[in-house]
Amino acid sequence: MPDDRASAKPAPARPYDGPPDYRLVGRHGMYPQVSHDEAERFNFLAHMNRHLASKVLPGVQTAFDKRVGPAFTRENGPFKSRHEVRKALLTDPAFQIWSALRRATMEQRQQAGRWVTLRQAEELNAKALELTEGDDRLELDPNFDVPRYLTAVDHHCMPGSYHTELAYGDVTGPANYDSGLFATTGGALGRYNDGGGQAVAKWVKENLPDFQPKRILDLGCGLGHNVLPLAEAFPDAEVVGIDAGGPMLRYGLARAKALGIENVKFIQADAEDLSRFADESFDWVQTTMFLHETSRQAMERIFAESGRVLRPGGILLHVEQPQYTDEMPLYEQCIRDWDAFYNNEPFWTTMHEIDLDDLMIKAGFKKDGVIHGGVAAVVDAKLFPQAADDKLEDYGRKAAWHVIGATKSTEAA
Repeated sequence: MPDDRASAKPAPARPYDGPPDYRLVGRHGMYPQVSHDEAERFNFLAHMNRHLASKVLPGVQTAFDKRVGPAFTRENGPFKSRHEVRKALLTDPAFQIWSALRRATMEQRQQAGRWVTLRQAEELNAKALELTEGDDRLELDPNFDVPRYLTAVDHHCMPGSYHTELAYGDVTGPANYDSGLFATTGGALGRYNDGGGQAVAKWVKENLPDFQPKRILDLGCGLGHNVLPLAEAFPDAEVVGIDAGGPMLRYGLARAKALGIENVKFIQADAEDLSRFADESFDWVQTTMFLHETSRQAMERIFAESGRVLRPGGILLHVEQPQYTDEMPLYEQCIRDWDAFYNNEPFWTTMHEIDLDDLMIKAGFKKDGVIHGGVAAVVDAKLFPQAADDKLEDYGRKAAWHVIGATKSTEAA
């Protein structure tokens, strides 16, 4: 018989839908140096996270629909809460495999980033010191008491969390955070991991075109990747970022100076106590993926203080993963809740079930001033074409968030 294989046309190549290569990540002046093998570790972890979200997690949904859900319903009736869904899934091998691998990739990502930064700790610390020492745009308090709800856990498995200093002038923690975000998000935050901040700036310009803030306060600013785009977008504004972690603030200013951004100041302070700032002294108070790392009690004080320092007509914006609602399926709520139980995010579940509108109203904002919206990370499509047009939902890590906020009334109380 004739062999038709020689004349057969090759199958069309499947379009690449994986993360961009780590070598495309932007290297600002404070970014750690990464060897070939270290870059490949990050590439592997980025692809593993993508694989778990796109190939393994759908199998968990199938197991729930075909096996776990029907078995539970036969014995107990319909699920009443996301917690019942989680407890039922815990006994199923599909969920066990996905959950164990997801946790393992986060631990490996932290260890990979930690090695990168520890082996060059002296150089990184010296560079940060050179850029920040004597600069009055960095205010650190040697007697600052970091709240216990921040010291009690290594958030998302990051050794020492945001606040630990291993040596004088330490920046290895934030350098680890910065260098490894690519692996966690698969490049979805863009070249400089600042796609979230860019998205917020873009949203404000598009939805509030007449808004020209002169003073902006960012709470929980971390290493500055979300606040620096605001400073760039509003160059005439004075931007203040506060955080409890001294290393983050030190790295944040060094990063700002390396990128040539001059209109931002970093202060070590507790977001619950903004007494250093006068009443009605800011036009815009902002958080980006911060509320889920604060306690329920702290959140109430943060909202109240935010309202106090905001001028009439000013805006408060919180950017977070979506709240749990009656319309959100219990299975989705359960998967989104994974970080609370298995990724060292103890306040995640409570924060996402709170009525944030009600909290803002209790803090003095009026109901008709409440703002709702949505943003997705702004990514350079030329460098990150897949991340720029990514429809994959990873339930907690997708670079798309809800905007919840309020405009402060100009009417007298």
